[in-house]
Amino acid sequence: MELAHSLLLNEEALAQITEAKRPVFIFEWLRFLDKVLVAANKMSLVEQLTGLISSSPGPPTRKLLAKNLAALYSIGDTFTVFQTLDKCNDIIKSKDDTAAYLPTKLAAVACVGAFYEKMGRMLGSAFPETVNNLLKSLKSAESQGRSEILMSLQKVLNGLGGAAASCHRDIYKNARSLLTDRSMAVRCAVAKCLLELQNEAVFMWTAELENVATLCFKALENSNYGVRVAVSKLLGTVMATALMPKQATVMRQNVKRATLEEVLELMATGFLRGGSGFLKSGGEMLKVGGSVNREVRVGVTQAYVVFVTTLGGQWLERNFATFLSHVLDLVSHPRATQTHVEAVYSRRCVSFILRATVGSLLGEKAQIAAAKDICQAIGKQMKAVEAVVNDANSENKAGAADVAASQHVMVCALQELGSLVQSLNATASPLIQEPSIGLLETVTSVLLHPSMAARLAAAWCLRCVAVALPFQLTPFLDRCAERLNNLKTSPEAVSGYSFAMAALLGGVHQCPLGIPHAKGKMVVSIAEDLLRTAAQNSRLSLQRTQAGWLLLGALMTLGPSVVRYHLPKMLLLWRNVFPRSLKELEAEKARGDSFTWQVTLEGRAGALCAMRSFVAHCPELLTEDVIRKLMTPIECAMTMMSHIPSVIKAHGAHLKASAAMVRLRLYDILALLPPKTYEGMESCIVPCFLYVIMSLQPNSASGSGALEHDPSSIYLRIPAGEAVPGPLPLGVSVIDASVALFGVVFPHVSYKHRLQMLDHFAECVKQAKGVRQQAVQLNIFTAVLSALKGLAENKSTLGPEEVRKSALTLVMGALDNPNPILRCAAGEALGRMAQVVGEATFIARMAQYSFDKLKSARDVVSRTGHSLALGCLHRYVGGIGSGQHLKTSVSILLALAQDGTSPEVQTWSLHSLALIVDSSGPMYRGYVEPTLSLVLTLLLTVPPSHTEVHQCLGRCLGAIITTVGPELQGNGATISTIRSSCLVGCAITQDHSDSLVQAAAISCLQQLHMFAPRHVNLSSLVPSLCVHLCSSHLLLRRAAVACLRQLAQREAAEVCEYAMSLAKNAGDKENSGININTFTPGAGSRRDGHSRHQGVNITETGLEGVLFGMLDRETDRKLCSDIHDTLGHMLSSLAVENLSHWLMLCKDVLAASSDMSTAAPLGGGKDEESEKKDEMDDDTMFTTLGEEDKTKPSVAPRWATRVFAADCLCRVIMLCENANKAHFDLALARSARLKNPKNDFLVLHLSDLIRMAFMAATDHSNQLRMAGLQALEDIIKKFASVPEPEFPGHVILEQYQANVGAALRPAFSQDTPSDITAKACQVCSAWIGSGVVSDLNDLRRVHNLLVSSLDKVQAGKGSSSQLYRESATTMEKLAVLKAWAEVYVVAMKIKKEAEAKPKRVLKSTEEDEDDFGTVDELPPDSLITLVQPELPSLSRLWLAALKDYALLTLPAEFATQLPPDGGAFYTPETIDTARLHYRNSWAPILHAVALWLNSTGFNVSESTEETAAAMPNSQKRATSIMLNQAPGTPPTTKSLPELNKDRMHLILGVSIQFLCSPRPEEPVEHVTSCLQALHTLLDSPCARIHIAEDQLLGVELLSVLHRLLLTWDPTSVQLLVTGVVQQIVRAAQDYLQEKRNSLNEDDIGEKENPLALGEGGESGGLVPGKSLVFAAMELLMFILVRHMPHLSSKVSDSPSHIAAKSHLSEESARLVAATVTILSDLPSLCSPAGCMTVLPTILFLITRVLKETAVKSADNQVPPPVSAALQGIKTIVTLPTVKTDETQNQWASLIRSTLASVLEYSQPEASKPVLDEVSVLTAITLFLWSASTEIIGVQSLQNGCINRFRNALNSSDPWVQAKCYQLLLSVFQHTNRALSTPYIHSLAPIVVEKLKAVERNRPTNNLELLAVQEGIKVLETLVALGEEQNRVQLLALLVPTLISYLLNENAFASASTASKDLHEFALQNLMHIGPLYPHAFKTVMGAAPELKTRLETAVRASQASKAKAAARQPPPTVHSTPTIKLKTSFF
Repeated sequence: MELAHSLLLNEEALAQITEAKRPVFIFEWLRFLDKVLVAANKMSLVEQLTGLISSSPGPPTRKLLAKNLAALYSIGDTFTVFQTLDKCNDIIKSKDDTAAYLPTKLAAVACVGAFYEKMGRMLGSAFPETVNNLLKSLKSAESQGRSEILMSLQKVLNGLGGAAASCHRDIYKNARSLLTDRSMAVRCAVAKCLLELQNEAVFMWTAELENVATLCFKALENSNYGVRVAVSKLLGTVMATALMPKQATVMRQNVKRATLEEVLELMATGFLRGGSGFLKSGGEMLKVGGSVNREVRVGVTQAYVVFVTTLGGQWLERNFATFLSHVLDLVSHPRATQTHVEAVYSRRCVSFILRATVGSLLGEKAQIAAAKDICQAIGKQMKAVEAVVNDANSENKAGAADVAASQHVMVCALQELGSLVQSLNATASPLIQEPSIGLLETVTSVLLHPSMAARLAAAWCLRCVAVALPFQLTPFLDRCAERLNNLKTSPEAVSGYSFAMAALLGGVHQCPLGIPHAKGKMVVSIAEDLLRTAAQNSRLSLQRTQAGWLLLGALMTLGPSVVRYHLPKMLLLWRNVFPRSLKELEAEKARGDSFTWQVTLEGRAGALCAMRSFVAHCPELLTEDVIRKLMTPIECAMTMMSHIPSVIKAHGAHLKASAAMVRLRLYDILALLPPKTYEGMESCIVPCFLYVIMSLQPNSASGSGALEHDPSSIYLRIPAGEAVPGPLPLGVSVIDASVALFGVVFPHVSYKHRLQMLDHFAECVKQAKGVRQQAVQLNIFTAVLSALKGLAENKSTLGPEEVRKSALTLVMGALDNPNPILRCAAGEALGRMAQVVGEATFIARMAQYSFDKLKSARDVVSRTGHSLALGCLHRYVGGIGSGQHLKTSVSILLALAQDGTSPEVQTWSLHSLALIVDSSGPMYRGYVEPTLSLVLTLLLTVPPSHTEVHQCLGRCLGAIITTVGPELQGNGATISTIRSSCLVGCAITQDHSDSLVQAAAISCLQQLHMFAPRHVNLSSLVPSLCVHLCSSHLLLRRAAVACLRQLAQREAAEVCEYAMSLAKNAGDKENSGININTFTPGAGSRRDGHSRHQGVNITETGLEGVLFGMLDRETDRKLCSDIHDTLGHMLSSLAVENLSHWLMLCKDVLAASSDMSTAAPLGGGKDEESEKKDEMDDDTMFTTLGEEDKTKPSVAPRWATRVFAADCLCRVIMLCENANKAHFDLALARSARLKNPKNDFLVLHLSDLIRMAFMAATDHSNQLRMAGLQALEDIIKKFASVPEPEFPGHVILEQYQANVGAALRPAFSQDTPSDITAKACQVCSAWIGSGVVSDLNDLRRVHNLLVSSLDKVQAGKGSSSQLYRESATTMEKLAVLKAWAEVYVVAMKIKKEAEAKPKRVLKSTEEDEDDFGTVDELPPDSLITLVQPELPSLSRLWLAALKDYALLTLPAEFATQLPPDGGAFYTPETIDTARLHYRNSWAPILHAVALWLNSTGFNVSESTEETAAAMPNSQKRATSIMLNQAPGTPPTTKSLPELNKDRMHLILGVSIQFLCSPRPEEPVEHVTSCLQALHTLLDSPCARIHIAEDQLLGVELLSVLHRLLLTWDPTSVQLLVTGVVQQIVRAAQDYLQEKRNSLNEDDIGEKENPLALGEGGESGGLVPGKSLVFAAMELLMFILVRHMPHLSSKVSDSPSHIAAKSHLSEESARLVAATVTILSDLPSLCSPAGCMTVLPTILFLITRVLKETAVKSADNQVPPPVSAALQGIKTIVTLPTVKTDETQNQWASLIRSTLASVLEYSQPEASKPVLDEVSVLTAITLFLWSASTEIIGVQSLQNGCINRFRNALNSSDPWVQAKCYQLLLSVFQHTNRALSTPYIHSLAPIVVEKLKAVERNRPTNNLELLAVQEGIKVLETLVALGEEQNRVQLLALLVPTLISYLLNENAFASASTASKDLHEFALQNLMHIGPLYPHAFKTVMGAAPELKTRLETAVRASQASKAKAAARQPPPTVHSTPTIKLKTSFF
């Protein structure tokens, strides 16, 4: 393939390859050429290309060839073009009509078209001849030729424009007749050609207008989808042009414009009368012959949409009233509603017209206006109806007909109104609130319409309104209930209002806030009343029965929480509807007239329907018992069904419908119940089916769904993707239900019955004849398929041989049925059977049967059927089961696919092939090459008009790509061939005209991109996808967006770049005519080119802008979610680099707040520069409608898009948070901006962020308000701490406080829904707690909002009427309490910090007060002063909320313990929803309560009287329950300790319950809040005593914390846990100390030893589970091992453990330190014996930590774990309690071994990191000092210690030396002489040596100087310790050393600072020693005169320089007298 990539065709390579591959090679070359032609121009190239014309190229090749030739001429010399044109003309004229010559002819035709399209008027002179030529050959051509010629003519017209006027009539005459050609492809081509023609040919939309319309109507008869699209486009465009002609043409000729009425009249004729024409004589008109063909009606419907879309949204807005009345007249015309099914169909058409125009062309404002118009239309109709109904003498039959017709108008209008309101959502509130519109009155008036369809539509419309505006739901329900009661006697009212109530109840599940619980009771009582009174009045009994059951069915949709309360009553009602026993059933048959039977049947159908609703919506309530009770009436109903035929015989056929309804309901409920419940009743069920499946109407029901077919659908959930429920007609529904049930039951029926049924089916098929047979067979097959599917899902088998045989004969017979649907069903059934039987022999038998058939058969039918059978076999059995047949199957199907004579066979065989490729997976790898080459060959040769073949080819291609999979990345020869073949295949299918084929191509490329991303060329793929985004085909838009979504996931930047390049190119191509004439209104501004670069309008907002724009127009769920994802991926990879662009996008979307006028004239009143670049005009940013008119004013972004934009805003903030600190630091951002102006940071856009959040938070739409508040909260949290560089001490957010306040205020108004108020509370607390505003007066604004809502909480249920369910109130109240709790927590934190700081001195200096006039800086506890006044009531409410939460978290088995009438904030009915709200808010409340109790609470008792007075009545009851008394008894006040105990239990209980098992999805804040609460609580003595008294409580808490650590990793959590553990241990310590002290005082006389208190007692044993120490150690050990795995031998020995030791992070280090500290506290909780038990472990851990963490660091910092360990050693070694007689020896050995191990660890080793000697020495010194008695005399230890000191003294590090001297000093000074003497003996000489050496090696820096100074101090101490007689010898060591440090004057001047300092130091010391020991000093000085002179010189120099300084010298300190006599002198 690579050889094909050359500028000239590589003839040698072409000659070498096989015949089959040549077309592919040529195509690939042409593709390459297409890309590079811009730069080429060669004559030889022209020859090669013209030569190819006559080489009979295939369809895609000829397209590319023509394109290339035209391109070559347009960039190169054009003088040869006429030769080529002549050559082509000759080919076209040629008389050769053979099939072989056809491709050449077609290629010539294609070339002619391409030349004219590209060069247009340059070829003007030759065009008459060309056109004549084409028209001549048009007459004789076959269908392929005709469509190709017409397409060329279209291009000729396009290229020449107005210049071709002379030929227009000819073309029109010739093309006209072909509009009704039998080939659909030709019809499409004609329509496109005429569409091009109407641009210039004025006569088409003036004189010929009617004819064109008639032609179009005729063309629509028996058309397919493609033709309908093309013809409706033509018709709609011509009509629009007739109404508003193009400016240019109008100026040329004076044209008579058509009026709107005429145009609409013409269209209506098509809709009502079809293509029959309307010029027939009156007589024929009267015989209203057959109905209009459906295809015509659908086509005209689409034409209406095209008509309006072409005229644009503005036109529609101005003329909406006229248009609406016209469209509604269509559906009221008797010709549109001849039969019921036809009427329903016409309604669907009209609804489609309205939805497609009003729904997408109008902005929100205009939609509201449209809704008003619809309202008026409904009102007008209703008045007319009322007039007729009230007309007493109802003789005017016309009136009755009007009423019947009006129902259809009503249905269309009401459905559109409902859809409008629902899409507007909360934006529609003005519609409801303006009394002048009276929407509600109008709609409710229709509830009394005589026709049921209209009443149902009105009910549906009300449901839509209530879902859009949930605050209307409860008032609606009340109003309907009230009207129902008042108008009980009108049958219409009973029916209408019950429909409305049922619809509203069905809508509740879409309103998250629900309805009050009491409404359920109300509905039940109304329904009961209706059912009870049904029998009283025969005029009403039918309606009342239906209404009662409908309401009960609707009630079930409210779910188990409501139904639970009414279940017993419901079961009773159900039981009573049906007879109790068989006897009664029998008796019933004999009684009653036809009317009673009708009512009875309706009642039973209703009861079964309510049951079905119950089973579907309340599965939780379906216990065994309830199912048993339900089965009684169901069994009875089944028995009754067998009697029904006789009843119908007796009373007349009009009962059939009611009976069918009962049957439908019965099947529905049986299909929902688990099959085992009716396993014993086969004998009843089986005959039911057989009856139904036979009673069939053969007519299709598609498109005839309507609400009146099944009123119950008004309250059921709508299947996704449908706007309005449309249940099918009763007859069809019953069959559907029986088929579904058959599938459920079949697997559970015995083999005997299965055989019976299958045989019966076969019998039926034999007996039926003609059309009926088809219908029967279809139903039977659907049932069989359903049964086989059921078997497969249940993993059960079909049964023994005879059942199989029977099934097989049934299936095999249908494989060659002429009806394609039956063949499909049979193929599927065969595959399913093979799957269910699952035996290799069976599969082989079936496959062989099909092989044989296919080899012999020649007829299309059996070939197609059996090829599908093969595909299905492979599909259901899977690759492994059918592997051995793969080769045969593939070879047969490949052969069939080449059968060019029958496209049908090709289609079926290719479809099967795709199934096989898909199911075989990797096993297919061997057949990939032949299959691929076949696919390519077919793609290059099959005519494009056979779209089905191309679709299947696309499917095969996709399957092959998936099969090869990731291998496609490889570089082997075979793989690259496969890959390039796939790419060629994709290129061909991408270029196909059919949307399905293009969609398949896109998905193939998507697969390729997934497996081999490098090989998919994005630069061509992305622009083509962008073009598809504006396609009119949903499928294509879906595919394009799905593909973009995948591309954006990996390469968002490239995708956006290529999309932008498309915008640039588009600009170049059409002199930037993207929005050329933005200012000419209406049709004059429509661009001509239909086939030009179609409809992409990518402006500077790029692809993102287009996608945002699509969100406003698309209604398809999947598509919108894909757009969301694509934008999300683009956002995450591009937003941070390109901040301002994305923020602008979001801002523009959000700025379109609902007050923006939608139809503002564009560009008007903008400044001049926007005129220059009007394609960048703000408002047109989002116009990307797929039609050609680029000037329609954009639809302002709708609310859903705005919500998405607000979410994007939050995502941008989050992304920036992870990107760069500068985004949240103004100073950093500004400096970075200065370095590089391209840098962009979030903080620079803060004002925009706030503005966007503000716009969103104050919108009409509730969802948008939520999103806005969320964004505001994010902004506050992220920016709260960002300082304002220009005003130090202030933060950047301060300037926005007004905006924040204004955004929050509306959320607290009376009528705001609870969820928004709750969110706003959250934002309030974030704002107050963020510390942005320090001035109390400014904070008050926001604070007052919280205060007012707190008052609301205290006011209880009180005044505000209930609109939502009770849990909404719960949510709101808890949100308020949570917000207050958060504020209180922050306030206390600030207060605590302020107390910890030292008091600041008042500012003494004046000047800084002038800088900022912050004289009123608040005392630091300012925030607390805001909370303080509310605390008494808050604390009470908080405790109440916690109490509720504690009760609600009880497990289900304690449900009986819950208070019967709810808690303080929840009602028992809404318990399940309330739980969630408590779960979200308990943690901050708990923390706040702990803080409050800690600060004051434990001293505050609550007097119940106050509480009761402060609460309203409704809560008094709750309070008394909370205090566990009977409501009547007088309240007993608890004593304070009891109360505190209760509060403690409450808080500990809640914490322990939560910490036991926090669900992983809990936010970590809850865990931290809970732990902080515990920590705070344990700060107070009261709580400490409580937890220490009951030791098990502490143990329990510790073990729960241990569990928490196992599941939660963050270090923050672990640190908090250690804090709590420390508190518990301290509490226990305090408590034990108290006990010991009290023992000491009391029982001095007695023998009991107070020290023996504590854990472990006398024996020293600790009991796990009861011992606090053990629990604590377990937990601490866990933390240590988590951070230092090598502490545990288990961990370090396990293979997964990595030996490499990591350095502890700062957090971990803090944790380990905290743990060690607690560990060392533990022994103090034990008795001496207990200590001996735990100490070995504790000491081991501490020393190990010391060993692991005492690592030398560069800056000699001591890490926290080391200091903790040293502190711990000290704590333990100085324990007072352990030294009892019994434990003395054990203690000594413990101390010795610990010291030994410390020594052992500090043994220097090569492998280990360098130990920090200082820490080890410190540890050793600690032992020597504190535990001297145990260590003295242990020689080995002594040697070890001395060694360590010696090593340290010899260390090269001056810091180590200095520290070592310090520690030695302390050892030498030890009081116990026995200890210090050996050390002095062995180490003093080294010290002297070291100090002597300094003379030669003076210190160079401060550290070395420090070491020398410390050493001298040691020597001085030794001198001081020595006895008088030895003093001389000691001084003789010290003095010379010191004198040796002095410098002479010359040296002093040049010495370093350290050296000078040493000199000074020595001098000072000498001056100090002399007076101390005068006698000895003289002796020494006398002995060495040279010393004396040095000293004297130094003293003189010093005195001279520092006479003044010396005067201030402090007097020398006197040393204490030495206590140790030195045994030996050191000389």
